[in-house]
Amino acid sequence: MKFIRFADLCKDGQVRGKRVFIRADLNVPQDDSGNITEDTRIRASVPCIQLALDAGAAVMVTSHLGRPTEGAFKPEDSLAPVAKRLGELLGREVPLNSNWVDGVAVNGKALMPGQVVLLENCRVNAGEKKNSEALARKMAALCDVFVHDAFGTAHRAEASTYGIAQFAPVACAGPLLAAEMDAISAALLAPKRPLVAIVAGSKVSTKLTILKSLAGNVDQLIVGGGIANTFMLAAGLKIGKSLAEPDLLDEASAVIAAMKARGAAVPIPTDVVTAKAFKADAEATVKLATDVDDDDLILDIGPQTARKLADQLMKAGTIVWNGPVGVFEFAAFENGTKVIAHAIADSAAFSIAGGGDTLAAIAKYGIEKKIGYISTGGGAFLEVLEGKTLPAFEVLQSRAM
Repeated sequence: MKFIRFADLCKDGQVRGKRVFIRADLNVPQDDSGNITEDTRIRASVPCIQLALDAGAAVMVTSHLGRPTEGAFKPEDSLAPVAKRLGELLGREVPLNSNWVDGVAVNGKALMPGQVVLLENCRVNAGEKKNSEALARKMAALCDVFVHDAFGTAHRAEASTYGIAQFAPVACAGPLLAAEMDAISAALLAPKRPLVAIVAGSKVSTKLTILKSLAGNVDQLIVGGGIANTFMLAAGLKIGKSLAEPDLLDEASAVIAAMKARGAAVPIPTDVVTAKAFKADAEATVKLATDVDDDDLILDIGPQTARKLADQLMKAGTIVWNGPVGVFEFAAFENGTKVIAHAIADSAAFSIAGGGDTLAAIAKYGIEKKIGYISTGGGAFLEVLEGKTLPAFEVLQSRAM
């Protein structure tokens, strides 16, 4: 993908003395008292802000927080706790600016190069979600350079993510977004083959479009969890009382057929780990996939299947991972996910992983540094896997022409 990189503008001295507007993702969890309970997103946004300050820019930063009602600001919608934490991380005061759409000021004076200000929750502005052109033009008038550095919002065409990028004098990708764009290009647009995708989850219906999209591109499509159970049914196997969607057997069969027509495959488990109840202390029993009883719950792939898949992952050129293949939260049913995770970590392939449960598995097995790229985009990452062009990618590419 061709786009302007903020880091390049800074390196070339093109932002010195300029007004820089950074759309960050500072949507962090808080407790009932408004205290931040996890600040990963704030810490991840610091490099872009510091880059702008070091380059001599006057820096404005904004983000959404929670789900506020447009035009009806409430105290719980405020970015004040974020401003405090951001100030601690930057080692300087970060003033918070309210009602900033018509002009930004610090202590009643114009924002100067070397200063940074946090602009209050952008989703409170009327017209934000519907990408109001009038609002977007006002935001664009505030800056000389717009920097999109919030991949988690890249799938939304809103005024602070899309509209402003249309009208700002310069629109570019910050380091976080640029890294996502690079990783997605490497994994899906120009992958080193074989390209293997792991798509797991409780329901086929929630990831059907992803499965269909990947079926036309990947060399191997590994399915796990409730999705794998549905594919096992489609392959003529019994799954007992396991979670599945029998009404989607035709869809699963179509994915298998599409892969087969391309000489690719959807590996069906040859052994599984079952239990009679869904609970952490349930007795785990390894069985051939052909021996599942009517009262069995399949909660993991079996060790034979895990080894086969691990061998195939070791031979991959690119790996896309979304979802654990079993109930890895329960020790007795984590082996499949654990084996897969370590195989991805040990493979020479470029790997990109995303999704909340996937990130939890990566953290549990301590393999963060061995994954090529870990996406924190959530919905944006899933839409990429669905084959959609994200609005942020589209507008930044158009502005680079």
